[in-house]
Amino acid sequence: MSDIARMHVRIPVADGLSLAAERLGSPSSRPPVLLLHGGGQTRHSWGGAAEALAARGYEAWLLDLRGHGDSDWAADGDYSTEAMVEDLAVVRDHIGRRPVVVGASMGGLVGLVSEGRVHPGGLRALVLVDIATKLEDEGVDRIVTFMSAAPDGFASLEEAADTVASYRPDRPRPQNLDGLRKNLRLGDDGRWRWHWDPAFLTGKSREGRRDPDALGEAAEALRIPTLLVRGRMSDMLSLDGVEVFRRQCPHADFVDIADAGHMVVGDRNDVFASAVIDFLDDLSSDEEVAS
Repeated sequence: MSDIARMHVRIPVADGLSLAAERLGSPSSRPPVLLLHGGGQTRHSWGGAAEALAARGYEAWLLDLRGHGDSDWAADGDYSTEAMVEDLAVVRDHIGRRPVVVGASMGGLVGLVSEGRVHPGGLRALVLVDIATKLEDEGVDRIVTFMSAAPDGFASLEEAADTVASYRPDRPRPQNLDGLRKNLRLGDDGRWRWHWDPAFLTGKSREGRRDPDALGEAAEALRIPTLLVRGRMSDMLSLDGVEVFRRQCPHADFVDIADAGHMVVGDRNDVFASAVIDFLDDLSSDEEVAS
């Protein structure tokens, strides 16, 4: 995929912060696609999917949300959904056209709240990746426990890999640690820490992310094409949660990906990318017919 055009930019948002973004591919008549990662992840989690989108002719934007990856940390520790929704509005204006937001977990909630409650009409379409309006407490708590488990970091990448392997015993431990390296930063003390601000786990940052009533109202207000993608082994989004969302948003399409858990993209990137591209191609076909 070395022939795909790449561009790195920084996008100033509120409170003096700037966000790191990367564009793969070039603008075309098709809608741009903005990929928003989950909590504790970075834009690099989308690597293979973004390349598949660009190869298909889509302009793919990868964003490090505030406090994550190469984006700035918020001095006031505000990593609430509301703050990220306002960041999304600025990024959308930078792109210059209404994007399709593909959001995993936290990134999906940012897209949902933006379109359903705060800035309706700002997005062309929405893809929610293993996230909806009713979440399973056990799965949420397991992720938070994992993210909180190593406040002092790791002595090596191998130690970090062992921790990930214990969290995901159903997956083989990777031999190549390059992908893991992109989600960690090496401190001056020689220890590796996750590439996000620890303040992300505070109460203020988690406001609104688990309010099923508010999220349900946002889902009911959606009027844009919507796709819900679930990992069939997910402990975050159950089939009951899927049915609740589909009652709230009856026009939504749904794909259940076998042999994938909450980290759908990492588990089955090929199947995930194919499902998203099919959804996007249908959007493009509908626009061509309408024109």
